[in-house]
Amino acid sequence: MEGIIAAISTAWGESGIAIVRLSGDGCRDLVNGIFRGRTDLSSTPPRFMRHGYIVDEKGMELDEVLAVWFKGPFSYTGEEAAEIQCHGGTVAARKCLDLCLSLGARMACPGEFTQRAFLNGRLDLIQAESVLGIIRSRSDRSLQAAAKCLRGSLSTKVAEIHEEMLELSAFGEASLDHPDEDIPPLDPRSMGERLSGISEMIRLLLSSARSGRFLREGIKVALSGKPNVGKSSLMNAFLQESRSIVTSMPGTTRDVIEEVISHKGVPLRLVDTAGLRAPRDEAEEEGVKRALDAIRESDIRVWVIDGSLPLSEEDREIAKTLMDPCCVVAINKSDLPLVVSERSVEDILPGTPVRVISAFCGQGIEELKDQIVLAVAGRTSLDEDLNTTERQVEELGKAMDLTISAMDALSSGAGLDAVLEVIREARECISRILGISTDESLMESVFSNFCIGK
Repeated sequence: MEGIIAAISTAWGESGIAIVRLSGDGCRDLVNGIFRGRTDLSSTPPRFMRHGYIVDEKGMELDEVLAVWFKGPFSYTGEEAAEIQCHGGTVAARKCLDLCLSLGARMACPGEFTQRAFLNGRLDLIQAESVLGIIRSRSDRSLQAAAKCLRGSLSTKVAEIHEEMLELSAFGEASLDHPDEDIPPLDPRSMGERLSGISEMIRLLLSSARSGRFLREGIKVALSGKPNVGKSSLMNAFLQESRSIVTSMPGTTRDVIEEVISHKGVPLRLVDTAGLRAPRDEAEEEGVKRALDAIRESDIRVWVIDGSLPLSEEDREIAKTLMDPCCVVAINKSDLPLVVSERSVEDILPGTPVRVISAFCGQGIEELKDQIVLAVAGRTSLDEDLNTTERQVEELGKAMDLTISAMDALSSGAGLDAVLEVIREARECISRILGISTDESLMESVFSNFCIGK
């Protein structure tokens, strides 16, 4: 990570300002080479903004700007850094960047500023990944959860697990390597209790982390059912606007329509699908195909039933496609006399939550939203959850499985060295979450997801 890197950190296009960002030893003097103000940037204390102009190779003023520099380690990257705040617009920002590149800076790779912050010890790997969580947050709750991770909330919990594993491993290895020294023996019962405690710590964190995925990405909700049961009306009721076309003619929805709302801080990615029936033309056939794809890819299916009409054999066939992995039934049109009861639906889909609603009047909509979150996340509120990544959840899952394997090996009478080897593998998973143990492929997988300039 040598040399000066530069990039435009703000979004492309017209805006009030655009920010050209630099990092690396000597970037203050580099910027000073194209900056003209009453006071040179080289004579300015760090973190003091200076007003001036950016000039080209011929000394021609190109833009009125503000410039600032930061002394390492008191910068985002932990090294010398600088910023040019120019007027928004593709040409002005691009020209500032080109001038920086002409003086010896190179174009930053995706996520390289944050990667340098990690390598310089400003952030651990969890905190670095939480920066992307903040950028991609889809709700206030998701933003708050990502900010907690950036402040170190998740890092502290993971570090505690790592410390417990490290201490247990060190004690066990000392017993193996120095049997003649005065080290108390590590009996299987004591070791089992400590492993059980570590397993519980991982389980609790994993539960919160898995639910945190829904804060980050949202819960994908497929509204499914026969034509004309009120799926599009329900979509509009969720959104509180007329997004989907609603008519009395069956089969109005031919394509998949997706919108995002936030319910108690949890993003719900609503997908209104075509009615499920034997298609009557080529367009409807494609609509049904896309509907089935959306249903398969969803986290939860909401089976919308017209409660004013008796359940048909067609309804029973649809029910078979919705049982796995997660389903909620919405008996719609409660503003009309109902002939479908909750009991009759439960006979078709035993154990499936059922809610009676009226998409037309808005009755039961909030309760249905609660039930969707409850069915997927296990509770209606995700206040204590963390904005975690798939990578972190995967590593926690591996650590959990390995910890259980170590407990099984211990109870089966395996040697201490075999148990310690499994604990070491579990500890490696935790180390990769924190970034204690890294390699080039891990760095690539984490930071390649970032945009250039961050």
